[in-house]
Amino acid sequence: MALQDQLKSTTDIIRQYFAEPIDVGVVLGSGLSNFAGQIEIACEIPYEDIPHFPVSTVKGHKGKLVIGTIGSKRVACLAGRFHFYEGYTPEQVTYPIRVLRALGSKVLLLSNAAGGMNPAFRVGDIMLIRDHISMFQTNPLLGPNDDALGPRFPDMSEPYALQLLALAKKGADSLSIPVHEGVYVGVTGPTFETRAEYKMLHLLGGDAVGMSTVQENIVAQHMGMPVLAMSVITDLGIREDLNTITHEEVLEAANSAEPKMSAIFKYVVEQL
Repeated sequence: MALQDQLKSTTDIIRQYFAEPIDVGVVLGSGLSNFAGQIEIACEIPYEDIPHFPVSTVKGHKGKLVIGTIGSKRVACLAGRFHFYEGYTPEQVTYPIRVLRALGSKVLLLSNAAGGMNPAFRVGDIMLIRDHISMFQTNPLLGPNDDALGPRFPDMSEPYALQLLALAKKGADSLSIPVHEGVYVGVTGPTFETRAEYKMLHLLGGDAVGMSTVQENIVAQHMGMPVLAMSVITDLGIREDLNTITHEEVLEAANSAEPKMSAIFKYVVEQL
């Protein structure tokens, strides 16, 4: 089935639950699904009930589409994302982003749990992403291009909208939430990085590293959708004195920092 036909099939079903156009799309990373609690919920749709949607297989990803309002804004929130390391193709990983755009979303907010490589970072810190480096991630735009969705060669000079970044920093300041700003490195996973890899990625200019976000951002740029993204720093791989990293510890750190991220996202949505 052609991508346009898949999108129509998917959005037709979703509009049976919520017919109005969406203003803002949100993707929540590991341990960060509680942001959905900020939404005055109109409906919740399990991914398995949405045609052509993958299903979340990773602990910490709830696996449902939550639709409702924050203030006057209509929000569609992906409580749980999909990853290349789960065995999905880049097209499957990014398909929900195309669905959010097809539902009307003008802005995309992305969150993730990431390993800190900047020595100034501490576990639980928030990093606003100003740019990214794609390492070993397959570009989701490979293959024939659908000109109706976006150009063959999308510009990536401003992958994270400076206007949204400024708004997030203003919100963080007004909420007295300290934030960093930095470069996110996207890798495939599912292994955490070796100490040598952390050092290499930091030398290349990365401040945090994770297993998501980059492919989603590329597809958003392809469709002309401005992006704001932030990382919750859940571990510090660059330090030699730390013990091994586990997914359970990542989830614990993300859950602890989640209220700060949610407050910033809520501020941004209300100000759009």
